[in-house]
Amino acid sequence: MSLPLSIDPHTSALLLMDFQSFVLDNFLPPTAASEVVSNASKLLGAARKVDMLTIHVTVGFRPGYPEISPRNKLFSGLKKNGMAALGSESTKIDSRLSPLNSEPVVVKHRIGAFSCTDLERLLRARGIDTLILAGVTTAGVVLSTVRQAFDLDYALVVASDGCMDPDEQAHAFVIERVLPQHANVLSADGIVSAVRP
Repeated sequence: MSLPLSIDPHTSALLLMDFQSFVLDNFLPPTAASEVVSNASKLLGAARKVDMLTIHVTVGFRPGYPEISPRNKLFSGLKKNGMAALGSESTKIDSRLSPLNSEPVVVKHRIGAFSCTDLERLLRARGIDTLILAGVTTAGVVLSTVRQAFDLDYALVVASDGCMDPDEQAHAFVIERVLPQHANVLSADGIVSAVRP
């Protein structure tokens, strides 16, 4: 019998990943986008209440998209459609999840949150050993970040309803079959209940 999950806010961090206009507006139906942001907002409120480190992860590219190789099938599509240009309205984080000045924003140029970013430095500087993850898309940033964080020996908690994917079957498969091998997978409400005051 396993013990109930208990999350220490002093050694844990909440990662909110890719909750940006261009992702929510182009890759999810409006109802699904609103629902996933609402659940992420629950996590954000709980983290702020106990002063847990919250890091917002976004994707964006310089003018001309020099970070994108023509061999990168996914990101070449973003370049072709003029999406995710740094500083544009489309790269802004949803207003319901707007970062406070004390909440770092990590900008990435690849799918995973650790890939070529200073995320790990921020976490190590605060002595973080547990990550709570929510993001869009499930089979994209969430899966990639979980796999990297697992290899870096972080304890992991994923909000099952704080993630969403344009492909419902892919979302279900990743949440139900893949991520439980690496992380505790709970609802946003379950995670909020597990956070120690």
